[in-house]
Amino acid sequence: MPLKKRAIRTLVVSLLIVGAAVVSGIYGFTYVPIQRAEEIMLSGEFDPAAFVEGIWENSLIPAIEEGAVDLPLVLGRIRVDENGFTSKENLIPVTKEYGLITVGEAHVYMVKGQGQVVRIDTSSSIGTLELSLDEYNGPIEVIFYIGPRIPSDESSVRDAVGFINFGDFREQTEYGRVAAEINRRISELVLEPLDKADLEGKSIRFYGAFTIRTFNLVRIDLNQIRIVPVNLSILCE
Repeated sequence: MPLKKRAIRTLVVSLLIVGAAVVSGIYGFTYVPIQRAEEIMLSGEFDPAAFVEGIWENSLIPAIEEGAVDLPLVLGRIRVDENGFTSKENLIPVTKEYGLITVGEAHVYMVKGQGQVVRIDTSSSIGTLELSLDEYNGPIEVIFYIGPRIPSDESSVRDAVGFINFGDFREQTEYGRVAAEINRRISELVLEPLDKADLEGKSIRFYGAFTIRTFNLVRIDLNQIRIVPVNLSILCE
């Protein structure tokens, strides 16, 4: 690798590590060891599976479980009109308090809660469940992806944790491959073991993330939110 290019790449890695250390100090999360981050970012061929493997147990899952906000609290702050729509101006203060806003103006949240499964839809490969959320009686439907597939444009988990940033990657495709790999692991480790035929009527506890897209929108449809779960457990009856 040419000396100049290697120096630039090393600088990028150093800035990434320093940024992660600062965020770790603020939020108490544990992040990828320095040596592992260097190996991943300085290797010639980007490997999304290796990258996600390196952050999954020690960084990504703890970030969500430690940083998740109670979903009833979030939804209780969001005001929608009689048709289920809201405005960006109404959302911004809620997101600043409980989530984060990406450079693409998406509002993303890490959330937790529990409730009763009232409907299962496995008519397509992107299966969903509808949850009657405990401590929330508002109009917004709470939907979860339960697989076997998660939509290809879904990036809620990648974006919500706050430490996987577009600028840390050499190409846009690498950033997208990280989201795809995170979703693949969720499908394999979280969704595949679910007994979907036996979920309806059960009470579950969850951790996950969801996105509200606002770019170029005047009125934002919030009749429902769609959550990507990183943990779904059935509560004992």
